[in-house]
Amino acid sequence: MAKHGKPLGIDIGGSGIKGAPVDLKAGDLAGKRLKILTPKPATPDAVAEVVDQIVDHFADVTGDSPIGVTVPAVVIRGTVLSAANIDPSWINTDAEALIKEHTGRAVTVLNDADAAGLAEMYYGAAKGVQGLVILTTLGTGIGTALIHDGRLVPNSELGHLEIDGYDAEDRAASSVKDSEGLSWDEYAERLQTYYDTIEKLFSPDLIIVGGGISKDSDDFLPKLKLRCPIVPAQLRNQAGIIGAAHLAADIAADRS
Repeated sequence: MAKHGKPLGIDIGGSGIKGAPVDLKAGDLAGKRLKILTPKPATPDAVAEVVDQIVDHFADVTGDSPIGVTVPAVVIRGTVLSAANIDPSWINTDAEALIKEHTGRAVTVLNDADAAGLAEMYYGAAKGVQGLVILTTLGTGIGTALIHDGRLVPNSELGHLEIDGYDAEDRAASSVKDSEGLSWDEYAERLQTYYDTIEKLFSPDLIIVGGGISKDSDDFLPKLKLRCPIVPAQLRNQAGIIGAAHLAADIAADRS
C-alpha cells in the first residue's frame, strides 16, 4: 500500500454514504466517488462497517492518509451529541474512536454542514470573504455553517431555530417542498421567512445556499429579497467530502 496518499473524505447521509479521495490543491475529488446505501437501522457499528468498505475501496489511492467523516449531527471532540436526522443510538458515541477501530486510520469527524462550509471557505463561494458568512444546506433538514473572517464557528444548528412556532427545517427544508408538493413560489415564501430571521439575528455579509436543491437555485434564489447577497454553493454535493478531507489533513499535519 502506498503511504501518504490523498486524504479521504466520507459523507454520511440518511440515504447514502459517499466517499472519495480529495485533491487539496485543486479543491476537487481525485477520483470517482463511491456511494453505498446507508444501512437500516443506521446504527454506529453498521455505518462504521460501510465506512470501512469505502476506506478499503480507495486504499491504493489514499494509503495511510487521514480520513475526514461527516455526520448530520452536533459533534464535539469526535463525540456525536445529537440525532435529528440519524439513528438515536449515535448520541454520545465517540465516532472518531469507533471509526478508527474499524478502519485502523487516523479519523476526524465533524458536522456535515460545517464540512461543506469549510469547503466553500477554502475553494468556493466563501473564499476570501470577510465578515460573517452563513452557509445553509437545504435537504432532509437544514444544516448551517458559520464562518467569520475565515474561521469556522462549529455546530451552529440554525435549522432548528423556532420561527412562528415551528422548527425552521420542518417548514423550509427541501424535503418539505417535495412532501407537500410546493411550487417554487410557495417554497420561496417559506425561505424568505427563514432567511429574514437569519438576517435579523446575525446580520451576515453573505449567505450561501447548498444542498442538492442548489442546482435549481435559479428557480428560487432570485425570488428572495434580502439585504445581503445570497448565492448558490459552488461545490454542491461534493462540499462535505472535500471539507472533511481538508480538515482531516490539517489536523494530521498539526499532530505530526
